[in-house]
Amino acid sequence: MIKPHGSDTLNPLYVADEADREQLIQEAHELPAITVSSAAAANAVMLGAGYFNPLTGFMSKADALSVGRDLRTADGLFWPVPVLNLVEDIEPIKGAARIALRDPNVEGNPVIAVQDIEGIDEFSDDELNTLLEQIFTTTDEEHPGVATFKSLGRHVVHGPIQVLNFSYFEKDFPDTFRTAQSIRDEFAERGWEKVVAFQTRNPMHRAHEELCKMAMEATGADGILVHMLLGKLKPGDIPANVRDAAIRTMVDHYFPKNSVMITGYGFDMLYAGPREAVLHAVFRQNAGCSYLIVGRDHAGVGDFFGPFDAQKIFEERVPDDALDIEIFAADHTAFSKKLGKVVMMRDVPDHTKEDFVILSGTKVREMLGNGIAPPEEFSRPEVAEILMQYYQSK
Repeated sequence: MIKPHGSDTLNPLYVADEADREQLIQEAHELPAITVSSAAAANAVMLGAGYFNPLTGFMSKADALSVGRDLRTADGLFWPVPVLNLVEDIEPIKGAARIALRDPNVEGNPVIAVQDIEGIDEFSDDELNTLLEQIFTTTDEEHPGVATFKSLGRHVVHGPIQVLNFSYFEKDFPDTFRTAQSIRDEFAERGWEKVVAFQTRNPMHRAHEELCKMAMEATGADGILVHMLLGKLKPGDIPANVRDAAIRTMVDHYFPKNSVMITGYGFDMLYAGPREAVLHAVFRQNAGCSYLIVGRDHAGVGDFFGPFDAQKIFEERVPDDALDIEIFAADHTAFSKKLGKVVMMRDVPDHTKEDFVILSGTKVREMLGNGIAPPEEFSRPEVAEILMQYYQSK
């Protein structure tokens, strides 16, 4: 199986020993504490679950600026997106060497992690705007990732952490949330050496289904990891429990038995396009995947990125020795009326737009909300049924 990123073995920051964890929880009650942002809590979950291996905690300002500029931390580790604990009010932790981080997303704000403070830096306006341009290509708050980042505060609280729990993800998604190590363990149990990862924040339609099958065949992979985001999205996106049900229904009905593993990870969507695509590759390598499908508008939003910028970044900014995982670069995929099957558009140069079944997201949502199933060439009927129930219950 493929090695983790940056180390020979996976080093998750979750405190697995129950006695050690209980001792830390007791210690945390005596420490200065802050309730962190949802973004920082999600970073803690990813660090705890081993997805952000080999990081040992939250980055410093120097690391963040280096990652923004060069896709490397200050000490040279390849990394595409800063992993930060940004704080607005540092008064409660001034002078502290060790602090408790409270979870904003769970009732009662339990401690999610304990952090050793190596330092507290502050972004200037120029530094913040430069970083936003580098990660999101814009400082426009119409971009949901930019709006979130700007709301988090300017103080960079950096240093190693010990993670005590996985926030709400284990409780709310007991059958879906998995750590990087547990995914690797299941691959080993199944005898899977080569696995293709499919990233999704949406339900899967016919085009996604066929894309996974194409990638599996082209790479000679042993299986597909459908890995869905379980954290916060922008308003209007379909909630994780609905996506989960729709995806499981599709896999049960239309994929060969034991060819797909459905899991999820606890992270908030960044909408950082190319940079987030590279982050997706990093943490899929940590989960044991040899390939990541990168398609049109991967991790994008609106018109902030070009349709294939997320593929170009791997050619232009990711050195050959930076990652072991490879990408499966996919074109726009749609049902061909001429051929009676789903194809990649680049493979059928004789087709015109009218030869495909193409529906906009807006049109699909409108149909589902009105109780109208999209054509079977676009969406499997079992999937459409679940989505219609959701839209009509809103």
